[in-house]
Amino acid sequence: MSINPLIDDSTITHIDKRVVRLASCPGRLTATLKSGRSDRLVTEHALANVLLAQGPNHDHAAELQLFGQFEGAWGLDVTWFRNGELVREERGEWHFGWILDGRAMQDVWIVPTKAEQETGAQPYECGTSVRFFDPDLKAWRSTWIGPVQGSVRPFLAERRGDEIVLSGQQLDGREIEWVFLNIGPDSFSWRFRKRSESGTDWEVVQAFECRRRK
Repeated sequence: MSINPLIDDSTITHIDKRVVRLASCPGRLTATLKSGRSDRLVTEHALANVLLAQGPNHDHAAELQLFGQFEGAWGLDVTWFRNGELVREERGEWHFGWILDGRAMQDVWIVPTKAEQETGAQPYECGTSVRFFDPDLKAWRSTWIGPVQGSVRPFLAERRGDEIVLSGQQLDGREIEWVFLNIGPDSFSWRFRKRSESGTDWEVVQAFECRRRK
């Protein structure tokens, strides 16, 4: 008899017994076999149940929509610039969702796409931002973590006209901004810009063109 009534014994012959024991714990893990990948157990960890949220918390619900409007999956074209010249182009994907009882938004930014990586493309980054509204500051706090590039960037974000601007600093003290612009229901643009060495203007370092997938 299977130790988990949801899993037939014939499917777990070559599966790590430690994983199966976890799968047999009610309320902790749900186990299914992913189609097309033999001998691999795909699990949904209990962390998802306490991290993810269905929608915004009723506290500050209006303010939360500043980033809540991006909930869903996006495809993107990413370009890099140096001294105003295009130096690199990639495709990627960006996923936004509610977390922490709907009090924050988290996104995952993947370049190149997962599909391209599965066919041999090397990962540039699989990083995440966590963002929440701070009522004392009347602004959003946002922190980006990019483990592949070894990057951690804290920002304060606010609406400026039709744009959303995240303001921060590089390690050398130069100002940087991440800007959401041209925002529509199914598309938007994004820019990473930094202060020039002279401090008189901005230099675009990276740009995205984003299209909603779902």
